[in-house]
Amino acid sequence: MRSSTFLALACAGALAACVPKTAPVTATSSSDATPLARDAYVGAAAAGDLFETQSAALAQQRAQSPAVRDFAQMMIADHAATTRRLTAAAQSVAISPLAPALLPMQARMMDQLRAAPAGAFDRVYVDQQVQAHEAALALHASYAANGDTPQLRTVAAAAVPVVQTHLDRLRQLAAAGG
Repeated sequence: MRSSTFLALACAGALAACVPKTAPVTATSSSDATPLARDAYVGAAAAGDLFETQSAALAQQRAQSPAVRDFAQMMIADHAATTRRLTAAAQSVAISPLAPALLPMQARMMDQLRAAPAGAFDRVYVDQQVQAHEAALALHASYAANGDTPQLRTVAAAAVPVVQTHLDRLRQLAAAGG
């Protein structure tokens, strides 16, 4: 739990670091919520999708459990779809598509996954995916509620149930031993 909290905080920090210094700080509701900047959301969401697809491709090659390999296949398909929706929405509001890049923590996680011994790979993959999906769920839910661009809020809101389904499945895999 501590590592998932750390990952969520690290992703939030990375997201905050992406917010332009000139981003407006205005209330969007009576709760005085600060809207999340669209460029920061797009960058963080794209990095998340990239991590999911790259780690899933590795899991398809190295996972020993058929259930983990099936989950990895679902990750590739679902995150390719969320990337397409994110890209289309970003382009519709004149955000130039950026080449997605992993956040530093995601790059470290990929290194750990590559280095995982064969007998531990499935557990490392599932544990990392739980952490990544908890952070992704927080990102999408937060942007859906407080984002500054309606088209991207729609994408974020559509991603929430997909990510929640993934997280639920991951928790089942973890309970079954990875």
